[in-house]
Amino acid sequence: MNRMSLRFISVSDNVGLARVAVAALASQADFSLQDIDEIKVAVSEAVSNAIVHGYPGRSDGEIQVTGMLDAGGLTVTVEDWGVGIEDITQARQPAYSQDPERMGLGFVFMESFMHGLQVESTPGQGTRVEMHRLVTISGELSRDAQ
Repeated sequence: MNRMSLRFISVSDNVGLARVAVAALASQADFSLQDIDEIKVAVSEAVSNAIVHGYPGRSDGEIQVTGMLDAGGLTVTVEDWGVGIEDITQARQPAYSQDPERMGLGFVFMESFMHGLQVESTPGQGTRVEMHRLVTISGELSRDAQ
């Protein structure tokens, strides 16, 4: 078991910082390189959403990324205290984005690369995204994860 916590400001350069930190934590478990690449994509999407949508036009917002590793897998939480999401169900739909420059696939990627995704948000108070990735061995869930 291991845990990490990282708090940083809402600038795009910190997407890579979050990816590397979570990948380093995940590498302590029995994840394949493909698993770690997929975890990194999901973390990138969650952090990018917090920067772009949580703090639009701002670089002074705070984002916290926490990771917890245990025998069953990895839990990553990305939290911001920004504008929040009015309609989570709508925001999770493929191709939905309030920004016409964006593809609207962030939640789709998070859901497809992780084994669980929960989103909580309150308009004006922020958003919390929690993602789970179970440890797999040769494509099968580990005994600890079952």
